[in-house]
Amino acid sequence: MTLRLLFALCLATLAAHAATPARPPNILLVVADQWRAQAFGYAGDPNVRTPNFDRFERESVHFTQAVSGMPVCTPMRATLLTGQRPQTHGLFLNDVPLNPQAITLAKELKAAGYATGMIGKWHIDGHGRSSYIPPERRQGFDYWKVLECTHAYNKSPYYADGPEKLMWEGYDAQAQTRDAQQFIRDRAKTASAKPFFLQLSWGPPHNPYETAPANYRAMYSAEKIQLRPNVPPSHAVPTRAALAGYYAHCTALDDCFADLLRTLDEAGVADNTIVVFTSDHGDMIGSHAQQRKQRPWEESVRIPMLWRLPKALGIAPQRTAATINTEDIMPTLLALCGRAIPQTVEGFDFSGHLRGGADPSGGATIIRCTSPFGEFQRSNGGKEYRQVRTARYSYVRDLEGPWLLYDHERDPYELDNLVNKPEHARLQAELDALLKGKLAEQKDEFLPGPAYVAKWGYKVDARGTVPYAP
Repeated sequence: MTLRLLFALCLATLAAHAATPARPPNILLVVADQWRAQAFGYAGDPNVRTPNFDRFERESVHFTQAVSGMPVCTPMRATLLTGQRPQTHGLFLNDVPLNPQAITLAKELKAAGYATGMIGKWHIDGHGRSSYIPPERRQGFDYWKVLECTHAYNKSPYYADGPEKLMWEGYDAQAQTRDAQQFIRDRAKTASAKPFFLQLSWGPPHNPYETAPANYRAMYSAEKIQLRPNVPPSHAVPTRAALAGYYAHCTALDDCFADLLRTLDEAGVADNTIVVFTSDHGDMIGSHAQQRKQRPWEESVRIPMLWRLPKALGIAPQRTAATINTEDIMPTLLALCGRAIPQTVEGFDFSGHLRGGADPSGGATIIRCTSPFGEFQRSNGGKEYRQVRTARYSYVRDLEGPWLLYDHERDPYELDNLVNKPEHARLQAELDALLKGKLAEQKDEFLPGPAYVAKWGYKVDARGTVPYAP
């Protein structure tokens, strides 16, 4: 062996050790409900006040083009935990159950010696939104203060170790944050403590918009709200009122997030904790005269995706336009913690990209509506679609053919649908081929929704929704 080769091997060994923390990093995963990517100060929203997230963004890897692969609650949450797409794990509707035998992020980290904790909204159990969830259906989480689903943020129940229904004090996101802070303190008391994985899932800023604490509601006047250019004048008044309440929730959560970061500092574990902030999907709130989620427009599909990483991993804060999707969160976290990625996982590991490598998605990712339901039911314009999203373009097909095509660089508010315009025929053909190629790779036949409902044996009502017990 030559001296030059020996020297190179030594440098490579040192670099590998430098990129691996002395002990496995903790993980704090914070998931908001229905917080669209555009509603932050750092994203250019002229209305909302998010100083703590703005500061956090500067300290983080910011995936500026992150999307929710199926922008609705249950599908995204199941995909986040399994690294699988909805047509694989079967949760393409709300209020259906994830298989208790699923291989999940929490189970993998627990097997690696992590203390696991879950606080807040769950929404993948499918046995009733207010029902007790027994340990065998908790998907690897041990510490547990959870309810399947509620949006009564000021009268919010949950379950802990047993079937007794408990109540969060006051505004639930604040109470849940305090509980998360205590979880962190308790697990940072001794140097020999296990690393932890804590998922905190807030219900806000999901509607009802008007239920944030009074001091936050007082910060926003509907009359002063500046609307996005894609909100039609006919929707201006109700949209301003909704946004005033929505932003109040956002600012309340911004303060909660600051409390979490301060606790990590005070507990002495900030330097060895991966902190990820994201959302399950966005919210149209009047854009294109649309409401809520499931839609293929930017306000629905784009989500915040911020990763603050320990310095020992050797990854600098940066902004990247890599097209990361929901199924990519699990494998990337496991890789950053030095864990093997299960073969069941369909998402991409972005850890190499964070260290300067290529975007493993190839610069494009897929968004789906497999079976329209609920607020996007057929009577309300809902339909199946498949969408390919690159850093610049969004192209959507429904079952009848091309539906939408936008150039986000020239048209960031999606006001000019380019589909079937002769001057854009070549671009449309290229994106159509890209979409079909991706679907073939992912073995997605793009069938009508009833075919998937029948395959999984679900019973749906006239809205296409699986009825749930309240």
